Amino acid sequence: MTQETETQFTLSQRIVLAIVPRIVWALLWLVGLTWRYEVVAEEGVTPVLFGQKAGGEIYCFWHQCVLPCAHYFRRTNAVILISRSFDGELITHILRMFGFDAARGSSSRAGREGLLGLRQVLEDGKPAIFTADGPRGPIYQTKMGPIKLAQLTGAPIGAFHLEPEHAWVMSSWDRFLVPKPFTRIVVSWGPWTRVPADLPAEQLEQKRGELNAAIETARLRALSYFHKAEA
Repeated sequence: MTQETETQFTLSQRIVLAIVPRIVWALLWLVGLTWRYEVVAEEGVTPVLFGQKAGGEIYCFWHQCVLPCAHYFRRTNAVILISRSFDGELITHILRMFGFDAARGSSSRAGREGLLGLRQVLEDGKPAIFTADGPRGPIYQTKMGPIKLAQLTGAPIGAFHLEPEHAWVMSSWDRFLVPKPFTRIVVSWGPWTRVPADLPAEQLEQKRGELNAAIETARLRALSYFHKAEA
Protein backbone atom coordinates (compact mmCIF):
# COMPACT_ATOMS: atom_id res chain seq x y z
CA MET A 1 0.00 0.00 0.00
CA THR A 2 1.49 3.37 -1.01
CA GLN A 3 1.80 6.36 1.28
CA GLU A 4 -0.83 8.13 -0.84
CA THR A 5 -3.25 5.25 -0.30
CA GLU A 6 -2.51 5.06 3.42
CA THR A 7 -3.44 8.69 3.99
CA GLN A 8 -6.91 8.34 2.45
CA PHE A 9 -8.09 5.81 5.09
CA THR A 10 -8.83 6.22 8.80
CA LEU A 11 -6.72 4.60 11.51
CA SER A 12 -9.34 1.89 12.07
CA GLN A 13 -9.45 1.14 8.34
CA ARG A 14 -5.65 0.84 8.21
CA ILE A 15 -5.77 -1.63 11.12
CA VAL A 16 -8.37 -3.67 9.25
CA LEU A 17 -6.16 -3.67 6.15
CA ALA A 18 -3.23 -4.93 8.21
CA ILE A 19 -5.12 -7.79 9.89
CA VAL A 20 -8.19 -8.96 7.95
CA PRO A 21 -6.51 -9.96 4.63
CA ARG A 22 -4.21 -12.40 6.45
CA ILE A 23 -7.14 -14.00 8.22
CA VAL A 24 -9.22 -14.26 5.03
CA TRP A 25 -6.24 -15.66 3.09
CA ALA A 26 -5.56 -18.32 5.73
CA LEU A 27 -9.20 -19.39 5.97
CA LEU A 28 -9.72 -19.42 2.20
CA TRP A 29 -6.50 -21.36 1.65
CA LEU A 30 -7.46 -24.00 4.23
CA VAL A 31 -11.10 -24.37 3.16
CA GLY A 32 -10.06 -24.25 -0.51
CA LEU A 33 -8.05 -27.43 0.00
CA THR A 34 -11.37 -29.24 0.50
CA TRP A 35 -13.10 -27.91 -2.63
CA ARG A 36 -13.43 -30.13 -5.71
CA TYR A 37 -13.54 -28.41 -9.09
CA GLU A 38 -15.37 -29.76 -12.14
CA VAL A 39 -15.10 -28.02 -15.52
CA VAL A 40 -17.77 -27.64 -18.22
CA ALA A 41 -17.45 -25.53 -21.35
CA GLU A 42 -19.33 -24.26 -24.37
CA GLU A 43 -18.59 -26.40 -27.41
CA GLY A 44 -15.39 -25.18 -29.06
CA VAL A 45 -14.22 -23.26 -25.96
CA THR A 46 -10.92 -24.31 -24.38
CA PRO A 47 -11.08 -23.60 -20.63
CA VAL A 48 -8.24 -22.41 -18.41
CA LEU A 49 -7.63 -25.34 -16.07
CA PHE A 50 -6.63 -25.27 -12.41
CA GLY A 51 -2.97 -24.32 -11.99
CA GLN A 52 -2.60 -23.37 -15.67
CA LYS A 53 -1.13 -20.01 -16.64
CA ALA A 54 -3.23 -17.91 -19.00
CA GLY A 55 -1.99 -15.56 -21.72
CA GLY A 56 -2.85 -12.06 -22.87
CA GLU A 57 -6.63 -12.39 -22.86
CA ILE A 58 -9.47 -10.63 -21.04
CA TYR A 59 -11.68 -12.66 -18.70
CA CYS A 60 -15.00 -11.67 -17.12
CA PHE A 61 -17.19 -13.12 -14.38
CA TRP A 62 -19.89 -11.93 -11.99
CA HIS A 63 -18.89 -10.33 -8.69
CA GLN A 64 -20.69 -12.97 -6.59
CA CYS A 65 -18.09 -15.69 -7.25
CA VAL A 66 -14.96 -13.74 -6.29
CA LEU A 67 -13.95 -16.19 -3.52
CA PRO A 68 -13.83 -19.43 -5.54
CA CYS A 69 -12.31 -17.51 -8.49
CA ALA A 70 -9.50 -16.21 -6.26
CA HIS A 71 -8.67 -19.77 -5.26
CA TYR A 72 -9.09 -21.45 -8.65
CA PHE A 73 -7.16 -18.90 -10.73
CA ARG A 74 -4.44 -18.11 -8.18
CA ARG A 75 -1.60 -19.39 -10.41
CA THR A 76 -2.57 -17.61 -13.62
CA ASN A 77 -0.57 -14.36 -13.01
CA ALA A 78 -3.78 -12.45 -13.67
CA VAL A 79 -4.29 -8.74 -13.03
CA ILE A 80 -7.73 -7.62 -11.86
CA LEU A 81 -9.36 -4.19 -12.21
CA ILE A 82 -10.37 -3.10 -8.69
CA SER A 83 -11.85 0.17 -7.47
CA ARG A 84 -9.90 2.66 -5.31
CA SER A 85 -12.45 2.41 -2.50
CA PHE A 86 -11.69 0.95 0.93
CA ASP A 87 -13.45 -2.29 -0.07
CA GLY A 88 -11.32 -2.36 -3.20
CA GLU A 89 -8.15 -1.88 -1.15
CA LEU A 90 -9.17 -4.73 1.14
CA ILE A 91 -9.82 -7.04 -1.83
CA THR A 92 -6.50 -6.00 -3.38
CA HIS A 93 -4.59 -7.00 -0.25
CA ILE A 94 -6.27 -10.42 -0.20
CA LEU A 95 -5.80 -11.11 -3.91
CA ARG A 96 -2.12 -10.18 -3.81
CA MET A 97 -1.62 -12.85 -1.17
CA PHE A 98 -2.97 -15.33 -3.73
CA GLY A 99 -0.53 -14.16 -6.40
CA PHE A 100 -2.77 -11.73 -8.29
CA ASP A 101 -2.01 -8.10 -8.99
CA ALA A 102 -4.40 -5.17 -9.33
CA ALA A 103 -4.97 -2.29 -11.71
CA ARG A 104 -6.76 0.40 -9.75
CA GLY A 105 -9.83 2.08 -11.15
CA SER A 106 -13.42 1.15 -11.98
CA SER A 107 -16.28 1.93 -14.29
CA SER A 108 -17.10 4.95 -12.13
CA ARG A 109 -13.73 6.19 -10.84
CA ALA A 110 -10.33 6.40 -12.52
CA GLY A 111 -11.69 4.13 -15.21
CA ARG A 112 -9.40 5.36 -17.97
CA GLU A 113 -6.33 4.97 -15.77
CA GLY A 114 -7.35 1.40 -14.93
CA LEU A 115 -7.93 0.49 -18.58
CA LEU A 116 -4.55 1.87 -19.60
CA GLY A 117 -2.95 -0.20 -16.85
CA LEU A 118 -4.69 -3.33 -18.13
CA ARG A 119 -3.62 -2.53 -21.68
CA GLN A 120 -0.01 -2.77 -20.55
CA VAL A 121 -0.82 -6.01 -18.72
CA LEU A 122 -2.13 -7.57 -21.94
CA GLU A 123 0.86 -6.33 -23.91
CA ASP A 124 3.07 -8.06 -21.34
CA GLY A 125 1.27 -11.34 -22.09
CA LYS A 126 -0.68 -11.59 -18.84
CA PRO A 127 -4.46 -12.03 -18.49
CA ALA A 128 -6.69 -9.14 -17.39
CA ILE A 129 -9.79 -9.91 -15.32
CA PHE A 130 -12.97 -7.92 -14.68
CA THR A 131 -15.74 -8.54 -12.17
CA ALA A 132 -18.09 -7.52 -14.93
CA ASP A 133 -20.97 -6.23 -12.78
CA GLY A 134 -18.82 -4.79 -9.97
CA PRO A 135 -18.19 -3.00 -7.78
CA ARG A 136 -21.80 -1.92 -7.07
CA GLY A 137 -23.98 -3.61 -9.65
CA PRO A 138 -26.63 -3.92 -10.83
CA ILE A 139 -26.24 -7.68 -10.60
CA TYR A 140 -25.66 -9.62 -13.84
CA GLN A 141 -25.15 -6.46 -15.89
CA THR A 142 -21.67 -6.05 -17.35
CA LYS A 143 -20.06 -2.62 -17.60
CA MET A 144 -18.52 -1.26 -20.79
CA GLY A 145 -14.89 -1.46 -19.56
CA PRO A 146 -14.07 -4.95 -20.93
CA ILE A 147 -15.53 -4.03 -24.33
CA LYS A 148 -13.44 -0.85 -24.57
CA LEU A 149 -10.29 -2.70 -23.53
CA ALA A 150 -10.93 -5.44 -26.10
CA GLN A 151 -11.40 -2.85 -28.83
CA LEU A 152 -8.25 -1.04 -27.74
CA THR A 153 -6.04 -4.14 -27.64
CA GLY A 154 -7.62 -6.72 -29.93
CA ALA A 155 -7.68 -9.24 -27.06
CA PRO A 156 -10.62 -11.68 -26.96
CA ILE A 157 -12.90 -11.80 -23.91
CA GLY A 158 -13.50 -15.09 -22.12
CA ALA A 159 -16.63 -15.56 -19.99
CA PHE A 160 -16.93 -17.93 -17.05
CA HIS A 161 -18.80 -18.60 -13.81
CA LEU A 162 -17.93 -20.64 -10.71
CA GLU A 163 -20.94 -22.11 -8.93
CA PRO A 164 -20.60 -24.05 -5.65
CA GLU A 165 -22.99 -26.93 -5.12
CA HIS A 166 -23.35 -25.83 -1.50
CA ALA A 167 -22.70 -22.25 -0.38
CA TRP A 168 -23.77 -19.55 2.00
CA VAL A 169 -25.41 -16.72 0.02
CA MET A 170 -24.91 -13.25 1.49
CA SER A 171 -27.73 -10.70 1.57
CA SER A 172 -25.71 -8.26 -0.54
CA TRP A 173 -26.48 -6.67 -3.92
CA ASP A 174 -24.45 -9.39 -5.70
CA ARG A 175 -25.74 -12.39 -3.68
CA PHE A 176 -22.12 -13.08 -2.75
CA LEU A 177 -21.27 -16.78 -2.61
CA VAL A 178 -19.21 -18.35 0.18
CA PRO A 179 -18.64 -22.00 -0.78
CA LYS A 180 -19.01 -24.47 2.09
CA PRO A 181 -16.17 -26.85 2.98
CA PHE A 182 -15.92 -30.06 0.92
CA THR A 183 -18.36 -28.81 -1.71
CA ARG A 184 -18.05 -29.36 -5.43
CA ILE A 185 -17.59 -26.23 -7.56
CA VAL A 186 -18.37 -26.23 -11.26
CA VAL A 187 -16.21 -24.00 -13.46
CA SER A 188 -18.46 -23.14 -16.40
CA TRP A 189 -17.15 -21.46 -19.57
CA GLY A 190 -19.23 -19.52 -22.07
CA PRO A 191 -18.44 -18.37 -25.63
CA TRP A 192 -15.73 -15.83 -26.44
CA THR A 193 -16.53 -12.24 -27.34
CA ARG A 194 -14.38 -10.38 -29.88
CA VAL A 195 -14.50 -6.64 -30.53
CA PRO A 196 -12.97 -5.33 -33.82
CA ALA A 197 -10.76 -2.26 -33.48
CA ASP A 198 -12.78 -0.44 -36.16
CA LEU A 199 -16.19 -1.22 -34.64
CA PRO A 200 -18.38 1.93 -34.76
CA ALA A 201 -19.15 3.46 -31.37
CA GLU A 202 -22.88 2.90 -31.84
CA GLN A 203 -22.29 -0.88 -32.00
CA LEU A 204 -20.36 -1.14 -28.72
CA GLU A 205 -23.59 -1.59 -26.77
CA GLN A 206 -24.43 -4.60 -28.93
CA LYS A 207 -21.06 -6.13 -28.01
CA ARG A 208 -21.68 -5.38 -24.34
CA GLY A 209 -24.94 -7.31 -24.64
CA GLU A 210 -23.11 -10.18 -26.33
CA LEU A 211 -20.61 -10.39 -23.47
CA ASN A 212 -23.42 -10.17 -20.92
CA ALA A 213 -25.17 -13.09 -22.61
CA ALA A 214 -21.93 -15.11 -22.65
CA ILE A 215 -21.41 -14.77 -18.89
CA GLU A 216 -25.06 -15.57 -18.25
CA THR A 217 -24.77 -18.64 -20.49
CA ALA A 218 -21.92 -19.82 -18.29
CA ARG A 219 -23.85 -19.09 -15.08
CA LEU A 220 -27.06 -20.77 -16.18
CA ARG A 221 -25.16 -23.85 -17.37
CA ALA A 222 -23.49 -24.00 -13.94
CA LEU A 223 -26.86 -23.81 -12.18
CA SER A 224 -28.22 -26.55 -14.44
CA TYR A 225 -25.18 -28.70 -13.67
CA PHE A 226 -26.29 -28.88 -10.03
CA HIS A 227 -30.03 -28.85 -10.89
CA LYS A 228 -30.49 -25.47 -9.22
CA ALA A 229 -33.26 -23.02 -10.02
CA GLU A 230 -32.29 -19.71 -11.62
CA ALA A 231 -31.50 -17.06 -8.99
